[in-house]
Amino acid sequence: MLTRRAFMSGASALVASAALWGCTDRSGSAAGAESIDGENQEAPMTNAQPTPGTGGNIYVPFDKRTGESSVVFFTRDLTAAGLMKAYDAVASVLEGKVAVKLHTGEEHGPNIIPRPWVKNLMEQRLPNGTIVETNTYYEGDRDTTEKHRATIEANGWTFADVDIMDEFGTAELPVAGGKWFTEMTVGEHLLNYDSFLALTHFKGHTMGGFGGSNKNIGIGCADAHIGKKAIHTAEGSSDMWSIAEEELMERISESTKATADYFAGKIAYVNVMRNMSVSCDCEGRAAQPVVTPDVGILASLDILALDQACVDLVYALPEESHKALVERIETRHGLRQLSYMKELGMGNDRYTLIDLDNGGCEITQAEAVAHAKPTWEDDGQGAYE
Repeated sequence: MLTRRAFMSGASALVASAALWGCTDRSGSAAGAESIDGENQEAPMTNAQPTPGTGGNIYVPFDKRTGESSVVFFTRDLTAAGLMKAYDAVASVLEGKVAVKLHTGEEHGPNIIPRPWVKNLMEQRLPNGTIVETNTYYEGDRDTTEKHRATIEANGWTFADVDIMDEFGTAELPVAGGKWFTEMTVGEHLLNYDSFLALTHFKGHTMGGFGGSNKNIGIGCADAHIGKKAIHTAEGSSDMWSIAEEELMERISESTKATADYFAGKIAYVNVMRNMSVSCDCEGRAAQPVVTPDVGILASLDILALDQACVDLVYALPEESHKALVERIETRHGLRQLSYMKELGMGNDRYTLIDLDNGGCEITQAEAVAHAKPTWEDDGQGAYE
């Protein structure tokens, strides 16, 4: 059985950048965290009085960044086949029981990853995979397990098992090097899996600026009542959304780090740049209309490199094409997600972009978006039956 002490000892021995690539012994993956219950619990905080970073509204061009480089794979093919192509590029690290974390959406949300794509992937590549989610902090279609399961069925996620990970309780995972948290509270069932795939719809976000793999994991694995509250709500505040801008981005990233470290060497990331509203899928049918053109699907074993590449491709679009999404990212100071992940040693913000459609050659960001239409056009693949 893997104890928390053993897990922390192993994690501390990893070089930060290598943690995303190295393998660890996960034979005791059902342990290593402490189960806790109750809506009035709070995630363990640091004793210090942290100060949020700055610069979350300032985009740093690729040629101004320093440090090591990772690999990001790219395809323009926004179909089930394209998703499988991107997945295959990073799938080698996944084994055993695979948690597939995606946003299943509010009822009939128009912009989520098309269900037929995911069904094909699960059937063809992930027979031991389980879609994983947690209940929401806000009141809506998914804030209780009963309502959440009804929404999952309404949205057509009926072709695979769906595990609402905080249905029966929570667990704590350590946050190494965090300034806001020492531990993050997650859905208890997260610890039942051997490896983890973040399958993310990349889009804007009302508070985060953008939602990539970092948001998908950091918010999506935190449980409804303790973890999400610790990320969003200042202690003693009556405003559940009182934490914003740089501090919010840092808390999300620390939450993500807890899960990424736990699955170190057994975690992969895929981002789908399609139907990129400035709104999160949490807003469902109330989401702002999509105006940013579709781009493609990206995959990596480096979460920072992947989210950074997606942001870079948005900025590489013509100004009129990216104006709405860039404004959303910058006004919410969402770029702090990227700079803080780098400070935490979660990955690299420099990368080589590999074109899966043309023999694996290296391409630039401008070349990757050259095919994009000036404005968004509905591809008709997200319709509900």
